[in-house]
Amino acid sequence: MSRFLIDANLPYKFSLWHGDDFEHVFDHDDTWSDMEIWRYAQQHNLVIVTKDVDFSDWVMLSEPPPRIVHLRIGNMKMRNFHGFVQGVWPNIEQLFKSYKLIIVYADRIDCVA
Repeated sequence: MSRFLIDANLPYKFSLWHGDDFEHVFDHDDTWSDMEIWRYAQQHNLVIVTKDVDFSDWVMLSEPPPRIVHLRIGNMKMRNFHGFVQGVWPNIEQLFKSYKLIIVYADRIDCVA
């Protein structure tokens, strides 16, 4: 089972992301730079979940990179965000068996091996 590091740009109070398989940047240091988040995820074999495009760019240039879930769903009300993520999360977990980058849009999921 994958373990996840939730970026500071995503809600901390989300029941899906609490438990042994999830760490939130707020649990460590919410002032970490993107590179500090990247290195921590690499060192601890964590999947970064973020809305930050930098991570998607870096995953193509680093070997081996940490795996990334890039949520490109725009702004939405928190209730809609929670419902959307809970609905796609089972697919996301399955896709990491084959892909290092999962880009989640409101209408589709793209993957990069």
